[in-house]
Amino acid sequence: MHSFNRRQFLITTAAFGAATHRNTAAASPMPASPKSAGPKPASRRPSLCLFSKPLPFLGYWELARALEELGIPGVDLTTRPKGHVLPERVTEDLPKAHRALKDRGIEISMITTGLTSAADPAARPILRTAGSLGIGYFKLGYYRYREPIRLDATIDQVKRDVEGLAVIAQQANIQGGFHNHSGAYVGSAMWDHWRALRDTDPARMGFYFDPAHATIEGGAAGWRLGFHRLVSRLKMVATKDFYWEKQQGKWGRHMCPLGQGMVDYPQFFKLLAASNFQGPISLHVEYEIEGPSESARREKVLAAIERDYKQLRRFYDEAYG
Repeated sequence: MHSFNRRQFLITTAAFGAATHRNTAAASPMPASPKSAGPKPASRRPSLCLFSKPLPFLGYWELARALEELGIPGVDLTTRPKGHVLPERVTEDLPKAHRALKDRGIEISMITTGLTSAADPAARPILRTAGSLGIGYFKLGYYRYREPIRLDATIDQVKRDVEGLAVIAQQANIQGGFHNHSGAYVGSAMWDHWRALRDTDPARMGFYFDPAHATIEGGAAGWRLGFHRLVSRLKMVATKDFYWEKQQGKWGRHMCPLGQGMVDYPQFFKLLAASNFQGPISLHVEYEIEGPSESARREKVLAAIERDYKQLRRFYDEAYG
């Protein structure tokens, strides 16, 4: 992988009208990709991709070019409100994004959705369109614990909702992943996942494991126990890093560049390599990045992605050889 001139890249993409991804999508003359039979067979090793959330200022063509320049082979494409693909435009815009990325040799390894129920009118269009394009995986949205005294009732409702999405996933030939987000979310305690998904088809619905959020909730050993509990149905992995810091007398998590925080990635990748996991590993850049101007901030975002991806490759290569 090589470095690239981030400033020149941003100047060039601006000249092509990359103010928003929606402008690019609407103007794109590219035809939709033909339907395929479904996800490609998994490779022997996990694939690497970038979560597109920190790049909302890039349209589909510009996103594809940036990933190509950075040497990142895949993308975890936001397909949700305020994402790169809006749910109400998924049947038109996801094929456009797919073609733009494919033309640069970039795979849509997975999509991140906000779907939490089969009753969502966007559920069938999103999953069926993704499945028809051969996109193999989708991330579910989030479920919250709003009333602690109703823990069991909440999980029972989530179980019904996930089972409904699993039915659509089977029809669409795509696999779903339930993310273990820290905080008052169903799944922050990873045994929640197991209860919610125990009766779903493991070929269609499983887990999206995030070692950073697992470390936030699980400390020294809890993240490992959670991983072993979930690994038999592991679909996707998210990578990010954090450390605890005290500000104004209160402790809180502080997101940071990959490899500079508290997550034991060498140990995690050792466990991952010993498993049969073959799905996508998504790089998340979620720490705050500022700049004296918007163009300078965007340049720093690209630099952060480049730096974190190099670190991810180091962890990956050390584990997989």
